[in-house]
Amino acid sequence: MSAIRLDGRSLTRAQVRAIARGGVAVELDSAQLEKVRAAADFLAEQVEKQEPIYGVTTGFGSNADKLLGARRAREGLPGRHPSDGSLMEELQRNLIITHAVCVGEPFPAEVVRAMLVIRINTLMHGHSGIRVDTLQALTSLLNAGIVPVVPKKGSVGASGDLAPLSHLAIVLLGGGEAFFEGERMPGAQALERAGLEPVRLSFKEGLALNNGTAQMLATATLAIERMGELLETADLAAAMTLEAFAGRTRAFDARVHDLRPHPGQVESAANLRELLDGSTLVDIPYHLVPRFRAWLPESWSDPSDQAHHFDICWEWVPPSQRHGREAFYTRFLPFRGGKKHQPQDSYSLRCIPQVHGAVRDALAQARRVIDIELNAVTDNPLVFPDTPDARHIEDQVISAGHFHGMPLALAMSYLKAAIPVLASISERRLNKLVDPATNDGLPAFLIGNEDGTDSGFMIVQYTAAALVNDLASRAHPASVYSIPTSANAEDHVSMGANEARHALDMVDDLAHVLALEIYTAAQALDYRRDMIEAARALARRGDVLAIAAKVANAPLPGDAVHGQFLVECADLMAQLARDADFHASPRVQRAHARLREHIAFMQRDRAMDGEVAKVCELVERGVLLG
Repeated sequence: MSAIRLDGRSLTRAQVRAIARGGVAVELDSAQLEKVRAAADFLAEQVEKQEPIYGVTTGFGSNADKLLGARRAREGLPGRHPSDGSLMEELQRNLIITHAVCVGEPFPAEVVRAMLVIRINTLMHGHSGIRVDTLQALTSLLNAGIVPVVPKKGSVGASGDLAPLSHLAIVLLGGGEAFFEGERMPGAQALERAGLEPVRLSFKEGLALNNGTAQMLATATLAIERMGELLETADLAAAMTLEAFAGRTRAFDARVHDLRPHPGQVESAANLRELLDGSTLVDIPYHLVPRFRAWLPESWSDPSDQAHHFDICWEWVPPSQRHGREAFYTRFLPFRGGKKHQPQDSYSLRCIPQVHGAVRDALAQARRVIDIELNAVTDNPLVFPDTPDARHIEDQVISAGHFHGMPLALAMSYLKAAIPVLASISERRLNKLVDPATNDGLPAFLIGNEDGTDSGFMIVQYTAAALVNDLASRAHPASVYSIPTSANAEDHVSMGANEARHALDMVDDLAHVLALEIYTAAQALDYRRDMIEAARALARRGDVLAIAAKVANAPLPGDAVHGQFLVECADLMAQLARDADFHASPRVQRAHARLREHIAFMQRDRAMDGEVAKVCELVERGVLLG
């Protein structure tokens, strides 16, 4: 098992994710442990001097004005045990056992492991007063594979994640529940099976363990790491859709984006140029792209063509409709097929850099906040044992508010707003692909439907729409609505734990929307390629009449313009026959081929549930990005 060294100052998002996934141990920096020891020794010395210290010799929150006495007011009360130790030990133990009150389904193991490593790392700063032995015991818990059961709901994000972190710490004391070796069991049993002993807390150790932002930070870290992958997937999905539309790429020109250089926008445009590099489908002359027409028995005269699941057609523009457009028809042949000759695509295609880029910028802000927080101290009070010229204990043990999760909460609010934006533009591209009014000559719902019995990809768009609506309804920021706690001692809280939990859940549905777009775009890309190649096969045979028969409003023989029509059909045939094969870029082709290893082109309706599950899995695993 590889190991990552923790020193409180150099933990990265990638390391958190590696530890969260399991198989990576942590070890504690020996030099930094000396600072941890010094802070704990300092606290012990101050207790010996009977100095009043918040959370050590006083109660917590609204109980901060209650000083602990030298002995209990009454002995022998029900529920008290001789092993409870001194009042200061009992204070720390009670803090943990009374604060472990979360509800709901447990967090996945990867979230809990991320919480553990984040908490250990922040305690390594040596400003929390925890003993080295207790910190090493917490590390042993993580390395042994014990995963405390931490229900998802119960933190208001200040004073930190008190309730979920108490569920984390209570197992260290031999309480609560944990998962170990795939089984859920009492915490004491998990410790015993792992060969570990319960810990008895000392001065301020309860506060050190449960007063901080580890739950919201763990979920936020995992959410943004996943979001980074999904932005790459979103660009890939958009590129495949552009290929299926034979779309236009000039809107991604670097010169364009130099004039509005938002970093995410510039990066998205550059990524699209790279993804589409080598494509001969994008920017194809519009007159070379045929339109879908439903297959009929007489559609194809050559027996070798009868296997097609479509017919193709163009519409000829007669000379009477070309007045004032002669220059245009010198450059482009007068055949309207699947593409319009307008120089710009709809917003969901043309504005990909602006939309994907804005989401990238939101993610960059979240990363900035999280990178700071991963190596910050977030409990209270903070211990500064080496303060020179300290006159009072308050100069060395300072009560502050680093447990407040608002920096994380607002970053996650921003990210939550960005997630449905990315999902929405993906769903709009998917909708364009299945709608015959907007899909540039592809079949309705991407199915031949010659017998009128097929629905094709119709309902795939319904599912994407449902997901986008659900994401939009969850995007409301929790951080704007504070509910005071602790008898108004904690009168403004961040709700950052809810924000980060929402974001982590929402990225899963975003992944599903992107998977549905890729699933649909692959079908559309096959249709586009096959229809163009069918036209090229006709052209390569050199039969002008075969091409002319595919024109919907061809003039009849004897018409004054019939001869000109045949000449222009011959020109169309020559261009189709001369040009190289039309194909997607290598990057898009590779992703398409990997999808087709699992899901075949759909010529007739078939059950799609397994295929949808498979493409979601491929996106989840990042298979299509490689």
